[in-house]
Amino acid sequence: MACRTIVTGGDETLRKTARPVEKIDERLLTLLDDMADTMYEADGIGLAAPQVGVLKRVFVVDLNDGRGLIEFINPVITNRQGIQIGEEGCLSCPGASGAVERPASLDIEATDREGNTFTIHADGLMAVCVSHENDHLDGVLFIDKIEGELTRS
Repeated sequence: MACRTIVTGGDETLRKTARPVEKIDERLLTLLDDMADTMYEADGIGLAAPQVGVLKRVFVVDLNDGRGLIEFINPVITNRQGIQIGEEGCLSCPGASGAVERPASLDIEATDREGNTFTIHADGLMAVCVSHENDHLDGVLFIDKIEGELTRS
């Protein structure tokens, strides 16, 4: 396991649509492990494969809320409900933040590293994080959705 470089700003990889994972193999498992290491090293709560330069439909999340690391392979948001607006930042946009509208809750279906399909009902911060990371898989950054002004620190 190793930390990978997080791509930032104008890197064109961040604006491309990620491809579905066709098979779960050692290469994908290494990517998942490296993404988790990279996210933890950067003090993040989520990281998508395009953020480390890999155009695969994969992201990892750990809110440090006792649920631990959750790995999402080929995720699909199947239901969105309500609205919440909150301040967001991104490991690929260091120093930038702004208010973004996200679903108050959502359901997401994905595959885990063993090839099992699972569904999670997410609300609050988990809904924000899952929505944010899923956007990365479609080449969308949170700065594209900011309501009001982008803040830079």
